[in-house]
Amino acid sequence: MLTVKIFFMQSDDDCCNTCEDVHEAYRRKGWALTNVDLIDQCKREGFIEKIKSEEGEGCHIYGSLEVNKVAGNFHISPGKSFHQSNINIHDLLASPIDKYNISHKINKLTFGDYFPGLVNPLDGVQWTHERPYGMYQYFIKVVPTIYTNTRGYTIQSNQYSVTEHLRGSELIHSDSLAGVFFFYDFSPIKVTYKEEHISFLHFMTNICAVIGGVFAVAGIVDSFIYHGQKRLKKQM
Repeated sequence: MLTVKIFFMQSDDDCCNTCEDVHEAYRRKGWALTNVDLIDQCKREGFIEKIKSEEGEGCHIYGSLEVNKVAGNFHISPGKSFHQSNINIHDLLASPIDKYNISHKINKLTFGDYFPGLVNPLDGVQWTHERPYGMYQYFIKVVPTIYTNTRGYTIQSNQYSVTEHLRGSELIHSDSLAGVFFFYDFSPIKVTYKEEHISFLHFMTNICAVIGGVFAVAGIVDSFIYHGQKRLKKQM
């Protein structure tokens, strides 16, 4: 039985001493890394065993992004991201793509600061699928919003609406990525909320209207009872 070992070296002056160095060398060359179990550095570090031990694990992601007010997208995909020839590439670390599960839960997603009455449609949204591999897409329409309270304090923020779409594994091309994608676009309109105190005269007018309405209803009820009793006495 013949055992083959691959010990990758870049040059005499720049050796790959770790499995990560080998990955980085392959990325710079633009090569696909296969047969990781035959690379001596990765075997020595137990890279395959480490990947297998992480099978079925999830991740908790949080943070913020600064984006321009133009259409764009951001996504969460499995593997490790790097750039090669101005192209964003994901290294899946020798794991089969169909083993990745994109079921997810969004605890909070907001575009801008909170203001009273703000409702984010994606807060608390959870998605689980029997065929977990694929591309789950959220198409978000962001509406710029200005909120001003009674003290004149102004908050520049955004509201948004959203639609969802799943592209299953049978609809994804070989060069496409699996993951959760958020495509956003900004609305050309702007919404303004402004809190104001009503004047005392307006308040008194409303009070009089309420009192007049109560008296009107009370008069109708009293008239109905009076005529009802009068008719009942005639019949008796």
